Amino acid sequence: MLSDLVTPERLANPTAELDRVTVHYGGTPALRDVSVTFERGTVGLLGPNGAGKSTMLRSLLGLVRSDSGTMRVMGLDVAEAAREIRSRVGYMPERDAHVPGMTAVSFVAYCGELSGLPSSDAMQRAHEVLYYVGLGEARYRKLETYSVGMKQRAKLAQALVHDPDLLLLDEPTSGMDPGGRDEMLDLIRDLGRAKGVSLIMSSHVLPDIEYACDHVVMLDRGRVAAHAAIATLTGHGAGVFEMRVKSDSGRMLTALQEAGIDCNEAGDGALRVTLPAGGTARDLFQVAAAARLQVRHLRPSVPTLEDAFARAVGAPR
Repeated sequence: MLSDLVTPERLANPTAELDRVTVHYGGTPALRDVSVTFERGTVGLLGPNGAGKSTMLRSLLGLVRSDSGTMRVMGLDVAEAAREIRSRVGYMPERDAHVPGMTAVSFVAYCGELSGLPSSDAMQRAHEVLYYVGLGEARYRKLETYSVGMKQRAKLAQALVHDPDLLLLDEPTSGMDPGGRDEMLDLIRDLGRAKGVSLIMSSHVLPDIEYACDHVVMLDRGRVAAHAAIATLTGHGAGVFEMRVKSDSGRMLTALQEAGIDCNEAGDGALRVTLPAGGTARDLFQVAAAARLQVRHLRPSVPTLEDAFARAVGAPR
């Protein structure tokens, strides 16, 4: 079924490239002079609501025109070949786009035909992908009877039906309960790591990106704040510590920040501290001594994607 998704063509060259792309909605900039390359594999597009994630995905599909800059998807210029790009990309939008009255299998098959599949092939693939996403037993039910989680799975199925070269997933766990969210993330992880599908997954939920993706592009207010392998961003060499001081953690927090050291409250009186490049634990003791505070607890901590995002968006631009 989905075992044929790895081909030599998909193992070379980036999936998408943006070069100095700017997009405005009215007078409001949604993307600001963005240049970024999306590698083959699983890439998370991370940022808060309003950061420009959905705009970037729709721009790559040619559904939103840029004011300046160029974009390429699978080597094709978006301005010149948007229709061909859309035929080769599977897109799972954030908002529902179901047709009332249609069963899941008829809807997914219809989407396959819209992407260029013959009707018999589209129907066969619809059955296959619906079983894959866990809707095999419910494929003859009308979509309006589905729960939120089932509708999300149906959207993923229609994105997969035509065996795309690239998947664009916009907030795929939106509205799902914890169990359904975990199952959706397992599907996305399986697509990327077991089936070899290249995908770009947009989300504002950091743990989702960290679990399902290998690389991340961080967006903040329409700009790229960071772009790297997640393993690099969360490596043990990043100098992250958990720290506690006697009596006044708030004063220690202020002292660290005034010393130019990233620090935030981790709850229950603990501080999570990220040292700059070249910094050591000795620097923390020196700040504490200068502030006349006693360090009661200091231990290395594994950096998280949240730490990396906080550092990225806090950097001057």
